[in-house]
Amino acid sequence: MALCKWTDHEVEQWLTTPLGQALVGLEKRLAEEILDGIFGEETLQLGHWGENRSFLGAARTQRTVLLAETLAAEPASNHAVGEFHRLPIASDSIDSIILPHTLDYTARPHALLREVHRVLRADGHLLLMGFRPGGLWGLRRLIPGAGMPPGIDDLLSDRRLKDWLRLLDMRILSNKGYFFRWPVSGTRKASVSRWEQRGQRWWSELSACYMLSAQKRISTLTPVRPVWSKKPKVVAGLAEPSTRISRIHFEQKH
Repeated sequence: MALCKWTDHEVEQWLTTPLGQALVGLEKRLAEEILDGIFGEETLQLGHWGENRSFLGAARTQRTVLLAETLAAEPASNHAVGEFHRLPIASDSIDSIILPHTLDYTARPHALLREVHRVLRADGHLLLMGFRPGGLWGLRRLIPGAGMPPGIDDLLSDRRLKDWLRLLDMRILSNKGYFFRWPVSGTRKASVSRWEQRGQRWWSELSACYMLSAQKRISTLTPVRPVWSKKPKVVAGLAEPSTRISRIHFEQKH
């Protein structure tokens, strides 16, 4: 997978198109429903996607931080810079993490997920979004003038992602397909809303994107039972010493 920076000008331009704005707007509404029930001290977002507060604004934690691999044009006070595959964050310190299409643009998805698991607290939540390699947008190469975001030629399916998360001992909470709009401009908002409702009900496998939430399991410590020493066995051919004989021998000696 080719590495593409989140602050790339072409990606930012695509997100300002009507198609990009419609996608981010829907994702924001769906993310709000999930983030509304997640509390704690810290929410971390990895990577830019749309406006800076598109997703962090819905977080219910006390603090929010946006970490990117490059500095934004207009960084806010809660912005930080760091490598995703080597997060500059202490282990077991984050209550919830948001990955808005971050895996679509990273060259090291395995390393990124391992770091996410490391910094999440026990029972911490993960919310991520991704483009589906199948579905309506999977046919984008056959559609003349398809308005796909740049740099997403190699995509990670939600089924494969769930397998990776289970290997990290994370519990899958939900997986929702969304955005049933063709990757072309000119679709009316009313028809988009109707197709979204129909798609959710009848053909979720054709969705352009998926939103997956997972939770880090609490590691249970299994107590190790002490190995009690057993009474030594008598070696064959040797008589076991008698306590009575030893006592008599002691009395006669004294």
